[in-house]
Amino acid sequence: MGRPEQHLPIFPLNTVLFPGGPLSLRVFEPRYLDMVKECTREDTEFGVCLILHGAEAGSAAAPVGLGTTARIVDFFTMEDGLLGIRATGVQRFRLGSTWVRDNGLLMAEVEMLAPPAATPLDTRYLLLRTLLERLLENVAEHYPHAGQQELGDSDWVACRLSELLPLELDVKQQLLETDDPQERLDQLIELVPTLQSD
Repeated sequence: MGRPEQHLPIFPLNTVLFPGGPLSLRVFEPRYLDMVKECTREDTEFGVCLILHGAEAGSAAAPVGLGTTARIVDFFTMEDGLLGIRATGVQRFRLGSTWVRDNGLLMAEVEMLAPPAATPLDTRYLLLRTLLERLLENVAEHYPHAGQQELGDSDWVACRLSELLPLELDVKQQLLETDDPQERLDQLIELVPTLQSD
């Protein structure tokens, strides 16, 4: 079941953001600078959707129909002097009607999707957990809260593997759109051997 619809600024990107996942962005277009100011001032989130057609810069790109809200957690100045932000994925949403503001910012009416209930990681997925632990060793700074509790949660393990494994964007999007964490884990079990054989 989803929640009542609300309006959300949308940042179409060539990436798939999962709840709990990190996102670093270089912000330079006026529409997105405005968005960052608004989200900071009003303590709100923005939506991240994979680009279906178009590009990240320039005219508003067409996004896929399901994305994840992002909350800004930090700001920094990049070497070229542009604004950098760090955000965290929060909650999946389904895209409704969209429109473009005068400044070119894409807006949407969205239906927030309730997060799945916490489900302990079944023993048949322990190999996936071990794989995730190895992957996290190289990116530990992006997951400061990764602990035994998180590694024992089906949804957390499924989301982290989906974003960290070298999967095609359309496959990552399919995994994001999968509602059941255990079904997502089953898909990952089938995908991992194909990555090892590449």
